[in-house]
Amino acid sequence: MSEVKLAFAQDLIAIRALLERSGLPTSDLESARPEFALIRESGRVVAAGALQRFGSSALLRSVVVAPDRRGSGLGRAIVGELERLARGAQIDRLVLLTQTAVEFFAREGYQVIERSSAPGDMQGSDEFRSLCPSSATCMEKSLLGST
Repeated sequence: MSEVKLAFAQDLIAIRALLERSGLPTSDLESARPEFALIRESGRVVAAGALQRFGSSALLRSVVVAPDRRGSGLGRAIVGELERLARGAQIDRLVLLTQTAVEFFAREGYQVIERSSAPGDMQGSDEFRSLCPSSATCMEKSLLGST
């Protein structure tokens, strides 16, 4: 299995391209400045995901796997690493919005919640206000007491 690593500024071009090819929003990456983790194979970014912190909670966002590598466990590896990083940063709750990956995140322990029950400052983010349509499913996972 490929190793998950923290992304550097020079990785953002490749991450942005992968997100755009997968139809995920990128217009707020500079302003939101989420912290990305990635997996590279043969020099190519094949999976990525990010945390955008809001106090003791974080938005799990931009989880993407290259189409030719889907179903190979890379998404699970990215989410696991982001959860580990969140715990290390004293984040106790992860929230996400998804239109296509409800089943994937449910298998990872995320539960559907009302969008209005996400933290208020998170609801004010571009991701909540405009980038993810109201039809997106909101999910959360508590990191308290989990390892």
